[in-house]
Amino acid sequence: MHTKLTPSIVSMLFGMGLMATAGCAGEQYGSPPAYAPYPPQYATPGWDAPPEEMRDFQRRGYVDGIQGAERDFENHRVWDVNNRDEFRDPEVPRNVRRDYRYGFKRGYYATVQHYQGYRW
Repeated sequence: MHTKLTPSIVSMLFGMGLMATAGCAGEQYGSPPAYAPYPPQYATPGWDAPPEEMRDFQRRGYVDGIQGAERDFENHRVWDVNNRDEFRDPEVPRNVRRDYRYGFKRGYYATVQHYQGYRW
């Protein structure tokens, strides 16, 4: 007896096969680490240091921007500096908000580039 398999049945069987092997992979390789600050293949020492030419509040913003991008990465959010409350409404004196936002944006996108494996 010869039976023709429809594409939907083939897809279903393929999916079931993948699900069945997922547990084996976990057993073989162990659990993933609870937290990785950035992908290890892109670990470049000092990439997260604020540029020396930055002023104080620019440097503070840079560090906060790195932390904001890391939180977005960990929470699987779309990377967009404008979605960060710390960028839109920073808790710094009004006269240094421009400096802070400049640093925040540079730190945020330096982190995005770093996680994606690009070099500046």
